[in-house]
Amino acid sequence: MVYDFHTQTFLSDAALSPVELVRRAIIRGYKAIALTDHVGSGNCELVLKQLIQDCTICMRHWDIIAIPGVELTHVPAAAIAEVAHLAKGVGALIVVVHGETIVEPVEPGTNLAAVQCSGVDILAHPGFITAEEAQLAAGNGIFLEISARKGHSLTNGHVVKVARAAGAKLLVNSDAHDPDDLLTPAFARSVASGAGLLPEELDEVLLKNPTRLLSKIGLSRRVT
Repeated sequence: MVYDFHTQTFLSDAALSPVELVRRAIIRGYKAIALTDHVGSGNCELVLKQLIQDCTICMRHWDIIAIPGVELTHVPAAAIAEVAHLAKGVGALIVVVHGETIVEPVEPGTNLAAVQCSGVDILAHPGFITAEEAQLAAGNGIFLEISARKGHSLTNGHVVKVARAAGAKLLVNSDAHDPDDLLTPAFARSVASGAGLLPEELDEVLLKNPTRLLSKIGLSRRVT
């Protein structure tokens, strides 16, 4: 089965409607998917209102955990805590922060602001994350992402190495924008292995850590 906590719909910069994205995820073998469209403070409530409605109807009729969330993308580092708590307040079950990937001009300090914030669940594609930042993520229960997305994946090996040393928990996410970006069980395993995870670490990252995140957000009872 696949757990994927970082995807986008046409409510931000991707191709599919929320419901179609969930349906295609089911076909790929997904157990859980988080819909995490790009937001700032201005569109956060509007996007979540739509995602909550579609995730609710999908879970009512299909065997998948569909999670309404957001990705705080190029939000000023100093405003990340404010916007993260705003998102949680209007219904986001998962808050992802768009980390300091090496392929985009993300403001320096974004990683640090994210791992210090209790409203953040995942730091996505954190680029050359520091040992200090990884230790803060570990201490604050914030998951670090191994990205399957081109460009963002270039520093996966560094992320794994630093996270392992700090004891930070890792997840494999697709950062899907198009149907073909969605993971399969085999591809998720390949991404994890390619990032440098040892065979004995794969189940921890691909299965156990996702269930830990689901427990954190109150959805563990839906895992069978």
